[in-house]
Amino acid sequence: MTRLFTTVWTYLRQRNLREIALLLLVSLMLLAFAKLASEVVEGDTAAFDTAVLDALKDPAGQRPRIGPAWVEAAIRDLTSLGSVTVVSLVATAVLGFLLATRKSGTALLVLVAVTGGGLLNALLKSYFQRERPGILAHGVDVSTSSFPSGHAMLAATIYLTLGALLATVQTSPRVRTYCVSVAVTLTLLVGLSRVYLGVHWPTDVLAGWCVGSAWAILCLVVATRLGRNGSAAGYGMHSRLNP
Repeated sequence: MTRLFTTVWTYLRQRNLREIALLLLVSLMLLAFAKLASEVVEGDTAAFDTAVLDALKDPAGQRPRIGPAWVEAAIRDLTSLGSVTVVSLVATAVLGFLLATRKSGTALLVLVAVTGGGLLNALLKSYFQRERPGILAHGVDVSTSSFPSGHAMLAATIYLTLGALLATVQTSPRVRTYCVSVAVTLTLLVGLSRVYLGVHWPTDVLAGWCVGSAWAILCLVVATRLGRNGSAAGYGMHSRLNP
């Protein structure tokens, strides 16, 4: 038994424990999404979704939802951070910077992460065709189906990818933690704003977080592996993602 354990441990060290842990995390997130999707299709999440949105109603009936007008205005500003327009602008600015500094491999990673995440969300929305909630008056205009939340998914994709990229080139653990914390906070705020504004069920947002985070992590793992193996000429990801 001891020899078997030693052999397995040696193998895991050789195969990069961090990479294995990240792939395991991706698998768990995708399993969580599959479970959520199954529950949504069967209607088992209806009570939870309804209860959360009901709790956001203004008990006095004077406003569409709880909180003063300035809070709703601030939430609208926050929710735009996950819109296609803002995410595209952020991605374009980052791509321009990376290309200008000759980091073409990292630029390719950002492009694949954002474009692929957007296409994946469109496919999932088209497949599930879930109706938007009608419990609260919508705080912003929406036109697509509800599941999974595009804003939550795009926010997870772009901000987690950028946060991870910034963290990997830092030497200080505190700075790394800060970069990742900011990325996670932005992702959470965008998702929660969709529920507050009444345009998504809570399970839409949870699903968007799961798929968006899994996609961002998977892109980073693949890009790191390509850079380490030198699979693409001039990719140069290993030195940038693993200084």
